[in-house]
Amino acid sequence: MDNLKELAYKYALQNAVKHKGKAQNGAVIGIIMSSHPEFRKEAREVSKTVGEVVAKINVLDLHEQAKELDKLGGMVDEEKKVDEKGLSELPEVNGEVVLRFAPNPSGPLHIGHARAAILNQEYIKKYGGKLILRIEDTDPRRVDPDAYGMINDDLLWLGIEIDEKIIQSERLPIYYEYAEKLINIGGAYVCTCEAGEFKKLKDNSMVCPCRDLDVEENLKRWNNMQNLSEGEAVLRVKTDIEHKNPAIRDYAAMRIVDAEHPRTGKKYKIYPMMNFSVTVDDHLLGITHVLRGKDHIANSEKQNYIYRYFGWEVPVFIHYGRLKMEDIALSTSKARTGIEEGIYSGWDDPRLGTIRAIARRGIMKEALYELMNEIGVKIADSTVSWKKIYGLNRAILEEVANRYFFVWDPERVKIGDLPESAVGTVKRPLHPDFLERGYREIPFKENICLVKGDIKNDKVLRLMDSVNIVFKDKKAIFHSSSFEEAKEAGAQLIHWIPDADNLKAEVIMPDASIIKGFVEPECKNLKVGDVVQLERFGFARLDEINNEKLIFYFAHK
Repeated sequence: MDNLKELAYKYALQNAVKHKGKAQNGAVIGIIMSSHPEFRKEAREVSKTVGEVVAKINVLDLHEQAKELDKLGGMVDEEKKVDEKGLSELPEVNGEVVLRFAPNPSGPLHIGHARAAILNQEYIKKYGGKLILRIEDTDPRRVDPDAYGMINDDLLWLGIEIDEKIIQSERLPIYYEYAEKLINIGGAYVCTCEAGEFKKLKDNSMVCPCRDLDVEENLKRWNNMQNLSEGEAVLRVKTDIEHKNPAIRDYAAMRIVDAEHPRTGKKYKIYPMMNFSVTVDDHLLGITHVLRGKDHIANSEKQNYIYRYFGWEVPVFIHYGRLKMEDIALSTSKARTGIEEGIYSGWDDPRLGTIRAIARRGIMKEALYELMNEIGVKIADSTVSWKKIYGLNRAILEEVANRYFFVWDPERVKIGDLPESAVGTVKRPLHPDFLERGYREIPFKENICLVKGDIKNDKVLRLMDSVNIVFKDKKAIFHSSSFEEAKEAGAQLIHWIPDADNLKAEVIMPDASIIKGFVEPECKNLKVGDVVQLERFGFARLDEINNEKLIFYFAHK
């Protein structure tokens, strides 16, 4: 690891010089992981080495740091930093790859979950193997009974192919078995210290009185935990009590929860913490690689203690950067509160970033796959906006979405002096690039509906595929039928629908506002779920047909 120390030293010096003499552990770890992916599987060692190096560098003054950096050749060339795009190779693939997607059932999946689900699926497609769905429901207070079904539905829509499914609340006897084994080998103890008192000891790298009790006494305490109340006892994993990160010192593995579980009721009251249950499961399920956010680097280190105690092989941990979402509401708890308070109509409210809200608007799963593959598993943080998602989705919908007229904020208009020869049926292709799909037929008569904002006095307007009109004193008058004349006059090209035979329509916008109007008669052939392009308005998905009124959800322009 000499090379790691050298890298950490140089990157830490650079970071310190950039930030007034104080290097930041996270920043140094980030640049090492992004520039040197070979160290990603050594997350624990990287974290430890960086911590030691940063501590030494931060005692130097800024002048001394700059001198040291100059000795090493000055600032690191930023252009040498690896800019990973797309799906990188999985390290240490030996035989079958086994991955897992592990959501908490506190609500439906959102676009952040989609990243983990899609990346796991894509790697299984790339290497073969097995993808396991693990529902992590060992905190009764964070379980929404409806979420189990919603998660299944969301994964089905995403096209995620699950090979095996487990639910952690059904595996509590397994966790009890391994908790007892950990006690027997001296790797865990039952702590009855008051939480605040234990924190004081832990923060000062001092052991609590429970830590040195023998195995027999700890087993007695373990067997008695079911008779205690929440907060009276905790099973702790023995770690390095002097570890530089207090959160890792003798962390909790099992605790008492005085709450009824939606699936198991009051059958159990001792529940595993995440770091214990996932370690046991990952081993028993044969997980080979774990894709997780870099905010789990400390958790990976916590879990390594359990792997070492049992002598288990550690899976390859691959940590990726945070996915920052602009203008997208992802917080499940905030969304739930908003639903309960009537701010949101439900989990599929268009203002939310849930999978079901995105799907309802006509965002295609293929756009999400393209997005997540583009982001990949790079350690650097990524920022995603609706604009980015819209761009990817538009490229898909441009080909598949048929075109129709929608007149919003409609104004009924009667065209004066319209010659009989101009009356008839206008035929427009369902898609201008795929004429084999057929045509729509739109009746054209003197009575039509226009978008109110299109009406302008003394301006020639070209009605698509029909005639030219001019408004005089808010009255429409036939001007000519020639498209060439319209071009010469610089006429605005506008759409229209007949005043009769049209269909009422509403479009639910991303901010949940409603735009009302009419769509052309051919829309009667649409089915719920169809995504169309409303010409001059944007892409939208037909969500409901209610008493001959069509209700669409707007996707984007």
